[in-house]
Amino acid sequence: MDFTNDREQNDLREAVRGLIERAYGDSEVRRKVVGTDPGFDEKTWSRLAEMGLLGLPFAEEHGGMGAGPIEVAIVAEEIGRVIAPEPFIEAVVLAGGLIAAVGTEEQKGELLGAIAEGTCVPAFAHAEIGTRWSASASAVTATQAGEGWTLSGAKEPVPTGARADVLVVSAVVDGGTGLFLVQGDAAGLVRTGYRTHDGTRAANVRFDGTPATLLGTGGDRTAAIERALAEARIAYSHEALGAMDSALRITAEYLKTRKQFGVTLNRFQALTFRAADMYVSLELARSTALWASMVQDAGGDVVSAADRARLQTSRAGRHIGKEAIQLHGGIGVTAEYSVGHYTSRLTAIDHLLGDGDFAAARLARTVADQETVDPLGAPYAV
Repeated sequence: MDFTNDREQNDLREAVRGLIERAYGDSEVRRKVVGTDPGFDEKTWSRLAEMGLLGLPFAEEHGGMGAGPIEVAIVAEEIGRVIAPEPFIEAVVLAGGLIAAVGTEEQKGELLGAIAEGTCVPAFAHAEIGTRWSASASAVTATQAGEGWTLSGAKEPVPTGARADVLVVSAVVDGGTGLFLVQGDAAGLVRTGYRTHDGTRAANVRFDGTPATLLGTGGDRTAAIERALAEARIAYSHEALGAMDSALRITAEYLKTRKQFGVTLNRFQALTFRAADMYVSLELARSTALWASMVQDAGGDVVSAADRARLQTSRAGRHIGKEAIQLHGGIGVTAEYSVGHYTSRLTAIDHLLGDGDFAAARLARTVADQETVDPLGAPYAV
């Protein structure tokens, strides 16, 4: 299996890295940006649009670039490398992905083009208080009112929910889960935004007879939501890869320069071994995440692939984040130093859309259905 990128993909990586590093190459700049609402830089968001990155996965006839999961993964990894706070995965991969998957041609033409241009920031309002990463809705109900719909209930947390121009909302309808569009200025919509521990933004979103438009042509959208969540988990795995890679690099440089007892820390064999273990965790996560993106690109079982990627990156993120802080000593936990921020973001990613334990439990339920490999022969069924 060939995990190498082609020339165009390498060019994309260099272009994205150049843009993102100019914006957030200095960690102090990121701290200032996340310190004020909306928690990301609108100018950088516009520059991402100018490069065509906000329309990367959308069809060309809808104003996008027609790229695939590998290209999305490249952008996500470069965002993670400097933990840029721009909501690329939340707006483009998740909310935009749902619009592209189930929206009518009119809805896709209107919304996807605006997302690609950077003039519309969507958010997926799906998580509910007291639930844990379900693909169905239960706390928000949809009621048909003439030719339209109204929504009642609450969603929380909704990443980028306070800033979003349009919300893609999951709601109970006809015993299943439907998807609806709600404009940011709709009547009966109350959004209470707050800052999360990693510096990004989320919101409590309440609907009180709020006017909504059905996304697509109706029907139960649980399967579409499950797939969209899986694709977002894969993209988050790549964002985590970028963050882990930077955390390891920063830690390695620290061990080479920080002195104790008259020698640099990398002269202590035990510390070097711990850094080597961090590298092994990173590369295991990288292989699994790349494989998951290739499964998605080939049209395979994206849900199972996403669970495998999430499990591996969850374990690696916890390991690398904790070791990065430990190997930096006391400075690692200070707000002025970057490794703590990387660990905070890795922790947030781990809990977005289902953590490692969630993925392990889902994989365990289907373990008897998986093939095993005889090292001396061909694969055989259990």
